[in-house]
Amino acid sequence: MVTLLAAGPMPGISHHQMLLLLLQFAVLLTSAVLLGRLATWLRMPAVVGELAAGVLLGPSVFANLLPGLSGWLLPRDPSQLHLVSAVAQFGVLLLVALTGAHIDLELFRRKGRAIGYVSAGSVLLPLALGIGVGLVVPATLRGPEADRATFALFMGIAVAISALPVIAKTLLDMRLLHRDVGQLIIGSAAVSDIVGWLLLSIVSAMAATGVEAGPVVRTVAYLIAVLAFTAVVGRPLARAVLTRAGSEKHPESGIAIIVVLVIASAAGTHALGMEPILGAFLCGLVVGSLGSTGRKPLSAARPFVMSVLAPLFFATAGLQVDLGALVRPEVFLAGVGILAVAVVSKLAGGYVGARMGRLGHGEALAIGAGLNARGVVEIVLATVGLQLGVLTTASYTVIILVAVVTSMMAPPMLRYATRGIPTTSDEVRREREFSAV
Repeated sequence: MVTLLAAGPMPGISHHQMLLLLLQFAVLLTSAVLLGRLATWLRMPAVVGELAAGVLLGPSVFANLLPGLSGWLLPRDPSQLHLVSAVAQFGVLLLVALTGAHIDLELFRRKGRAIGYVSAGSVLLPLALGIGVGLVVPATLRGPEADRATFALFMGIAVAISALPVIAKTLLDMRLLHRDVGQLIIGSAAVSDIVGWLLLSIVSAMAATGVEAGPVVRTVAYLIAVLAFTAVVGRPLARAVLTRAGSEKHPESGIAIIVVLVIASAAGTHALGMEPILGAFLCGLVVGSLGSTGRKPLSAARPFVMSVLAPLFFATAGLQVDLGALVRPEVFLAGVGILAVAVVSKLAGGYVGARMGRLGHGEALAIGAGLNARGVVEIVLATVGLQLGVLTTASYTVIILVAVVTSMMAPPMLRYATRGIPTTSDEVRREREFSAV
């Protein structure tokens, strides 16, 4: 205690940092909301405009047009950037939890075969073709810490992964999440992302220590343990806590408990070396499975998450995109080739898997189109690859290109694919039941 008192008060954030943080929030959120509305007016989901807001404010446009102002408002100072990123990360965790709460587990039980086939097709085919591309692209795109096998596996993951947050926001904006096809897309995307993060752990181990089985086996064991804990302990615990909160005189306590559960779940998976998004998604899944006990407090948080935190997250993610590197012909050609492989393989894999799962042509096409969005998850993946030394700046830019373009392609493709799919009575019931969440 004496030592703590002698140390004096902890230094707070500086006046300049606080000023920048407030202005950054104001500019990012305003731009995201305005461009989100513009995207909606153009019959695209708002997430497209929200991502574009970050791209325009980042190094691709704003930094070139007004470098002085850009350097002052959005400095490349890690300590300043981490302040914005922390709030954005909090937003994406709550967004993914809301997504999990919209999952209809009864539909999963009925359509488990289809989800299994779609997940397998939408991961295995893109993974194989992505690895093939990674083996043949020029060595100049390979990072300094990666041999050809490590780089090829990383490219396979980049092609195979989907972006659960972007897909969720797209489906919500298009009012497709309650539809059977939307549920199948989300379920398959969740499985695909779990597989993708597991494979990323393999690449991380290969880049750091070479090919060793220990880290990979440990990560798989952790995942199995987390899933078992969620089913056996997490659900009864969440029900007991939320039931107690529902009996209190202060309903706002339920909101606080939901947020704490999401954060604790995310922290748990992150502590085990997995993505915090996985924990948030599983928490939302548990909360949604509790019926009104879980959905009622979650519904109160939804407007703030969807109108403030989610747009802020997508705009912040767009800040990382720098399209200037595409002026180099070899990078541009590599980007076009990898983009073509990514789009075709994901569409084909999702379509074939859905057809093997005995779904119709329209549903299969919609599933392939929905899973094609890679968005900010791919941006996170690219950042990790750059930090590990698996990617160069050029290959990083190529992966960012795939992330942005596929996210913008998904909405019109989904709209085209779902236009002839009739709405069922179960979907109407599900929309009415989940509309409060």
